[in-house]
Amino acid sequence: MKGEHLDLSSEPELAQPGGRQDDARRYVGIKFACCDLYSRIYVNRAGNAYEGHCPGCGKPVRIRIAPGGTDARFFIVS
Repeated sequence: MKGEHLDLSSEPELAQPGGRQDDARRYVGIKFACCDLYSRIYVNRAGNAYEGHCPGCGKPVRIRIAPGGTDARFFIVS
């Protein structure tokens, strides 16, 4: 419609109230061996683990975040 504008080039707001902006989109890559699929899982609201599910069968996965943990960004789950 005339006078309306849809801007698809803008970056979304990532900051969360009371949280750090870099926490908003932190993720790790997961290869789900059960269905031979790849997906990302994201940090939970508590900020203490990455949580998600296999996109094929729904198998849950949880990776704890701990001091002195790993710098790895990709994992394989069987």
